[in-house]
Amino acid sequence: MLSHEQVWAAIDGLAARNGFSASGLAKAAGLDPTTFNKSKRFSADGRPRWPNTESIARILDATGATMGDFMSLVATSAAHAGRFAPQKPIPLIGLAEAGSQGFFDDGGFPVGTGWEEVSLPAVGDEHAYALKVSGDSMLPLYRSGDVIIVSPGERIRPGDRVVVKTRSGEVMAKLLARKTAKLVELDSLNPDYERRTLSTGEIDWIARIIWASQ
Repeated sequence: MLSHEQVWAAIDGLAARNGFSASGLAKAAGLDPTTFNKSKRFSADGRPRWPNTESIARILDATGATMGDFMSLVATSAAHAGRFAPQKPIPLIGLAEAGSQGFFDDGGFPVGTGWEEVSLPAVGDEHAYALKVSGDSMLPLYRSGDVIIVSPGERIRPGDRVVVKTRSGEVMAKLLARKTAKLVELDSLNPDYERRTLSTGEIDWIARIIWASQ
């Protein structure tokens, strides 16, 4: 039997898997940004409110997920309860710093100390860190001032939103279209830009976006 907590946890999990906050997922699905707010999950008298089938259908369409994917998230939500609850602060790095040499190791893990820190939802990767977006290079999905959490330890799959750093120092947010032993194909978050293909030798590191403060 599905529980109220499991269904809402699955929605939060689907949002996080696609680099959204709950409100960001709602906007991407064409819903009111407050549709999935915590305050909407219970009525004024404390009774649980359930998301309607239309809302679920829209978020599945917006993320390209299937009902099977959603039910898998429902089934595993109990095991991951609290995964996105606040935890100790994580490093906050600006995009300009991210493109500089010496701030990351070969695996995309931040090195050194003295970073500014922020308290954001917990993630399963102890090496996760936050990037603060500046400028318009990540429009239309991420605006200047948005904070995204990237997880170098998460396995990446086609369709994931990722941050890519090239050996030349370019840092970009893209959709992973395809990855082979020799090349990586990346789709832009802005549909006006064509797919970009890079050889693996051009890439310094790739990290999956698992949350965004939208």
